[in-house]
Amino acid sequence: MIRIVGIGASTKDITIRALEAIEKSEVVIGYKKYINSIEELLDGKEIIKKGMGDEIARVELAIQKHFDGKQVAIVSSGDPGIFGMANVFFQLLGKYSGIEYEVIPGVTAATYGASLLGSPLHDFAVISLSDILTPLSEIKRKIKYAARGDLVIVLYNPISKTRKKPFREAIKILLEEINPHTPVGIIKSSCNPPYISLINLNDLNEKEIDMSTLLIIGNSTTYIEDGHMITPRGYVVKQPLHELSRDFYQNFLAGNIVEGPNINCDYYPCHHHSQNCTFCYCPFYPCGDGSTGGRWIKDKAVWSCQDCEWIHKYETVKCIRKQLPLILEDVEDLKKRKKELLKLRRECIHQTRNLNNK
Repeated sequence: MIRIVGIGASTKDITIRALEAIEKSEVVIGYKKYINSIEELLDGKEIIKKGMGDEIARVELAIQKHFDGKQVAIVSSGDPGIFGMANVFFQLLGKYSGIEYEVIPGVTAATYGASLLGSPLHDFAVISLSDILTPLSEIKRKIKYAARGDLVIVLYNPISKTRKKPFREAIKILLEEINPHTPVGIIKSSCNPPYISLINLNDLNEKEIDMSTLLIIGNSTTYIEDGHMITPRGYVVKQPLHELSRDFYQNFLAGNIVEGPNINCDYYPCHHHSQNCTFCYCPFYPCGDGSTGGRWIKDKAVWSCQDCEWIHKYETVKCIRKQLPLILEDVEDLKKRKKELLKLRRECIHQTRNLNNK
């Protein structure tokens, strides 16, 4: 049996299945750095350490040991199926017949890094910036369309001593495609404990990035709060409909609205001069999503929109007005159809992310 084993991001994160696989193995093969990290688990086993770039040789050696009747483990950091040894193994598997194998998943750097930052992952893409085996044009294409798809982007292998161009090209594309104030999480696993930093995309400095750095780049709804990086999924926060909001939307549905700045309002401007007051009361309240500036007032169970100006910007109003009539036919729909409303909110955040937030 050949077991391709993911040993996780650190020895503290190794899974029970991985431990059992290593215990069953008579021969353990891997990159010397990974072997050294689990040395205490390898007493009495034949250990074969290889250098970086010897991946093909590792698999061929594992197959040879397997045909010799040995129980073999090929160890890979993180998850073996994500830039790991599983890909190499299956590339060569077709050369042989009669091989028994098993892939043991592990905690990959993306999920490990996310756990240190808070909850930054939603729909996301994992992209390696190493151009050793991948053309730079392919890397750039993946970055561009991941950004246009509003995916959270996790970058592996960003920079080495001799390989800086892919990182520079990737950041250039991201600054063209998404808001420069998009939150970015930086995790350096070479430090103990891991180094963690939260910054904006336009503040990224390549001098702070190395091969052991993981970058998590948020999407249009990602925000930072209390030192945590958060990408909300859009869960409905239930709350009674305020009577003033009910009155406002009864008038709204009857066509009695003021579009643009309501300069006759006693509270104008409640946010900024020339604000668009079409949605004086937000149809998404409470969104429970801090990506546009709202926040919970701690220990009060009250959602504050004081720092959210997004709903009062012209492109936002334009986007919402296009689809709101399809959802909001009755005031009670503000509660009954809250999921549809919050999906509309997410769509309009994405459409206006560069127009409203630069």
